[in-house]
Amino acid sequence: MLIGLSSYRRFLACRRICILLLALSFFPTGLFGADNFVAGPLFSQFALTLDTGDRTEIMGPFFYDEKRDSEKTWGVAPLFSHGTDPGVESEEDDLLYPVFTYRRFGTEYRWQLGQLLSIAGGESPQGGGQKRFTVFPLYFQQRSPIKEENYTALLPFYGHLQNRLYRDDIFLVMFPIFSETRKRDVITDNYLFPFFDLRHGDGLHGWQFWPLVGTEHKDVTAQTNGFGEIETVAGYDKFFALWPIHFRQNTGIGTDDPAKFRADLPFYSMERSSQRDSTSVFWPFFTWVDDRGEKYREWEGPYPFVVVARGTGKTVTRFWPLFNRAHSDTLENDYYLWPLYRYDRLSGSTLDERRLRILLYLFVNVTEKNLDAGTQSRRVDLWPWFTYQRDFNGNNRLQILALIEPMLPGNRSVEHNWSPFWSGWRSENNPGTGSASQSLLWNLYRHETAPAAKEYSFLFGLFQYHANAAGRSMRLFYIPVVKTKPVISSQ
Repeated sequence: MLIGLSSYRRFLACRRICILLLALSFFPTGLFGADNFVAGPLFSQFALTLDTGDRTEIMGPFFYDEKRDSEKTWGVAPLFSHGTDPGVESEEDDLLYPVFTYRRFGTEYRWQLGQLLSIAGGESPQGGGQKRFTVFPLYFQQRSPIKEENYTALLPFYGHLQNRLYRDDIFLVMFPIFSETRKRDVITDNYLFPFFDLRHGDGLHGWQFWPLVGTEHKDVTAQTNGFGEIETVAGYDKFFALWPIHFRQNTGIGTDDPAKFRADLPFYSMERSSQRDSTSVFWPFFTWVDDRGEKYREWEGPYPFVVVARGTGKTVTRFWPLFNRAHSDTLENDYYLWPLYRYDRLSGSTLDERRLRILLYLFVNVTEKNLDAGTQSRRVDLWPWFTYQRDFNGNNRLQILALIEPMLPGNRSVEHNWSPFWSGWRSENNPGTGSASQSLLWNLYRHETAPAAKEYSFLFGLFQYHANAAGRSMRLFYIPVVKTKPVISSQ
């Protein structure tokens, strides 16, 4: 780690001393517990409103220490943050996020410098620990107690990779002169990539001299699925010449829905099957689709700017970017003067999600309904002014300002490293406990309420007011000026 253990312990010791000196200087008399004391933005320590735990803030946004259930996080915003959660065996560090990040979950870990330099490790499915070192896109290395899992690649000269770059295996020599890749059972030998390659696999063989000509054939084969049942794997024949002009393909061979595709672009293209017919003339200007499987007919021209579809499976009217209305049984997509206004809806048996956007991220309103429980969550963003969130339990939070949050909603690293730096106003409400809090300029003004209790603090704690069942008290310049006791009934 970047911060040594001894340095970290010295930092914690200094932090405890500062907290103790401040506490002794101001003689706190907190309402919500002995540790509740607010003299923001210099120093604040208070209970969390929306969760079980507490939070300490020193010098406004620059330092915080938070304990939330089993999770502990502290940070020096926006420089560094460190979080641990023993409940799920996780740990995360950010240094000038997203420049440097470290993540650990159980035995698996990964740290990276941007997207260029990374080190990762963890248990492999076969047992034993793996360690990866990557300098993207030049150097790839993996070491494991299982020798078959070791690999090293120095691009573009020589190397071997496993489960990287969307392939199961990659072997290369002086790339792009030669490379061999494997994805499942299909092996492709590339010579002077991407111009010439040979492909072979289970019942499959083919070659291409791109972009002049290429052909590929696959026999009908069988495989055992996850339930131990034998299932058919469709065959096909594919041929192209002068890519992307001439294509001839027969797919779905050996199944109940074989399909034929012919094209000489841009003059025409044609697809025929038992479930779907499609014809294009001077593509992409004129296209007709009859999809009997999904039960709709579609007219396009030119695609994707003008699309009209009608049927029980889909209804679309699009004149991009002026207007679009698209509907199906579960999906809805509407926009007007894109990207001025856009509305999306996903409706399922248990969840109904609706999203409204104006000018991409300028304004976003997202609602989710749990149809089984009858509860609803909501998030509203107005960039860069505020973000508002309400969860399914009714807990809600308002933050002013929000410079990145609308574009990266729910990003924990942004919330830990950048949000404290510019969140000038924070308001939280917990209907379940009856607690609420408001904070202006990192607790320069703070107001907290709980059932039958209130607390105010203003201007470094120079004004403090407390009221609860035990009585009321007020301090000016840390000097008690009002203190009352509850009236005891004579009955």
